[in-house]
Amino acid sequence: MKANTLVYCENEFGNVDGKVANGLIRQSERYTIVGIIDSSKTGQDAGEHLDGVRNGIPIFESIAHALEELGAVPEYFIYGIAPLDSFLSNEQKEVIFTAIKSGMNIINGLPEFFNNNIQYVNMALKYGVTIEDVRKPPARENLHNFSGRIQNVRVPVIAVMGTDCAVGKRTTALVLVEALRNEGLNAVFVTTGQTGLLQGSKYGVAIDVLTSGFATGEVENAVLNAYEQEQPDIIVVEGQGALSHPAFTSSSAILRGAMPDAIIIQHPPKRKNYCDYPKIPMLDLVDEIEMIEIFSKSTVIAITINHENMTHVEVNHVIGQYESEYNLPVTDVLIHGCDKLVKELIKTFPELKRESVLV
Repeated sequence: MKANTLVYCENEFGNVDGKVANGLIRQSERYTIVGIIDSSKTGQDAGEHLDGVRNGIPIFESIAHALEELGAVPEYFIYGIAPLDSFLSNEQKEVIFTAIKSGMNIINGLPEFFNNNIQYVNMALKYGVTIEDVRKPPARENLHNFSGRIQNVRVPVIAVMGTDCAVGKRTTALVLVEALRNEGLNAVFVTTGQTGLLQGSKYGVAIDVLTSGFATGEVENAVLNAYEQEQPDIIVVEGQGALSHPAFTSSSAILRGAMPDAIIIQHPPKRKNYCDYPKIPMLDLVDEIEMIEIFSKSTVIAITINHENMTHVEVNHVIGQYESEYNLPVTDVLIHGCDKLVKELIKTFPELKRESVLV
């Protein structure tokens, strides 16, 4: 049974840095989200604000406002902002302390591990709540080196990469997995970040907190676990950052560890500079594709669009433009769904068609 959960996302819900909250609103197998805290959007419906479709999840001004309106204390509290800084400021810490004092267990997806901080631990003990550091990696003795066994995987492995961080790679991957399952295929999602873990992904690890020596091996191990335990028809792996992004190395570990058979690339046409680095221009889409294909020795088979700051008319224009320019199927999965992607995957991997017919 899913546990009632309150998500904090002050001033960021629906924005790039609110991607954790955004993802939890769209899908969560672990939690029932009962409210979002963002005083700049108080009174709105979270689903309507995010995707234009009401989902009955209210947005509150504060923790106190949420508890008053809900009439009960949710079991869990999640800090739903993904800040660039590794540690919370004193003001941000007070948000966590208020949640603890209110009696909510803390689910922490930040790279700062609360259980390593005596202040958080003592307060949690005092108020009888727990803290779970979702992003905390396994103990060193339980980490995996790359083994090469990824080559034994006999089903298509698809990586959803991107031209920047926070462009919707995880969302596209999850929507694609759902579409493939609707076709009768046993599709499995492998996460590589904290939001996927918070959403309840069974397979994966937050690789950005791993030392470089283990990141590739942990990606490989997650894909192998999914393959061996689920006997899937296809595996979809979430990308992180961008191969070209100077601040992140996660993409290279994903491409090395998963050794994808094909790649889908997610791109925000209106974004010109890297997220959180406004003075660094993004690599052009054509160059990112070339870089990925050379690095991975795999092929980009489709482009997916992040429609931030775009109208539907602009999205449709870009789709037509890119399909003509790149000779690849192009879609925005939140607007147009995954029909083009599923069709391309079956064309690229004909065995998927046979599997879907047999189900």
